Amino acid sequence: MSYNTDAEIEAIVSDFEACRTGKDDFHHREHLVVATYYLRSSTIEAATEKLRESLLKFLHHHEIDPQKYNETVTVFWLQMVARELKSLPESAGLVEKCNSVISALANPKLPLEFYSEERLWSGEARQVFIAPDLK
Repeated sequence: MSYNTDAEIEAIVSDFEACRTGKDDFHHREHLVVATYYLRSSTIEAATEKLRESLLKFLHHHEIDPQKYNETVTVFWLQMVARELKSLPESAGLVEKCNSVISALANPKLPLEFYSEERLWSGEARQVFIAPDLK
């Protein structure tokens, strides 16, 4: 499924931020949409801060253990989304950006090409961004 309107994308972001999205309804695809939305008009540092805050709020709202949050995974995906966005023409709209990111980064296991499971799911990786150990 691809997106056709900015309104579809804005609804995903708005529902996520307001915790109207069910805890079992926020998947990899939605993470990519939110990351793209945040990165389209801000720095990676600002997008990281906003995404971290939004994810922790979402976890708290749905009474999910905050230890599920992983800073390394969050930063990794934001970096990958930012890289994909740089490959697009500046004139690309939000719909084109989201659809391109989703297509290019569809594999939710991509971080495991860069990180060993032990490193990626370590306590340290959950707290702070750590560099990949595989590539």
